[in-house]
Amino acid sequence: MTSHKPIKKAVFPVAGLGTRFLPATKAVPKELLPIVDRPLIQYAVDEAREAGIEQMIFVTGRGKTAIIEHFDIAFELETTMKERGKDLGVLEPTRAVPGDIITVRQQVPMGLGHAIWCARAIVGEEPFAIFLPDELMIAEKGGTGCMKQMVEAYEKVGGNLISVLEVPRESVSSYGVIDPGASDGALTEVKGLVEKPPVDKAPSNKIVSGRYILQPEVMRTLETQEKGAGGEIQLTDAMAKMIGTQPFHAVTFAGNRYDCGSKLGFVEATLALAMAREDMGAEVREIARRLLG
Repeated sequence: MTSHKPIKKAVFPVAGLGTRFLPATKAVPKELLPIVDRPLIQYAVDEAREAGIEQMIFVTGRGKTAIIEHFDIAFELETTMKERGKDLGVLEPTRAVPGDIITVRQQVPMGLGHAIWCARAIVGEEPFAIFLPDELMIAEKGGTGCMKQMVEAYEKVGGNLISVLEVPRESVSSYGVIDPGASDGALTEVKGLVEKPPVDKAPSNKIVSGRYILQPEVMRTLETQEKGAGGEIQLTDAMAKMIGTQPFHAVTFAGNRYDCGSKLGFVEATLALAMAREDMGAEVREIARRLLG
């Protein structure tokens, strides 16, 4: 098996304003909105840690400092809990080793590609992962997370990888879409990428779903990237330019994806995860039956 540089860094673009969730996001970052009792950003960081990633790079904006506070030690809270004999284990996933959380600012909202480019100095010459926290990826029961599945595929084929999902064709114009080549199980060769194509011009119904493993060369592509769809610097456009120069594959995630950037997706995720929990699932089902009754 060919040896590839390990994936130890991940970039989390978290500078968005969350306008679709106003007024809830006026003072609270959308990434801290909870699915039951865990914020979206925590799900993404937990998925990264499961995949062996050690350094989390948050690309933030003004008013997003609470995200960093979430991964800091809350001295007053922890002291009070200890004094009252409370179990601190629930806070363990929120702890970060000093130096493992790094932030950079995206000062102007110029798109996902620009947000990733803002992390170039920290990424350096290493391959890296990207997590879009709005895309909540939940593994099948007993299975592994999306990024771990991607890292395992990366160790086999190297290069660049993206996670994909199949959607109804009429929905493709809202997403980045792949032009698929040969497939081998969950792996599909990527021959091309199109950002938000018209339905009649979409090369497939396989959409890019919020998880990436990219080589550092993408930063140099983004350096001179022109604005694309929506007048923003699109990551999809930069990745498309790398196809043919490096291996490029898609991994079909074995699990469930919830679009928590939309209100309906957020509610669906909350219900699905609540019903799957042993400590409340039966009660939530009973509530749902009563409301539907």
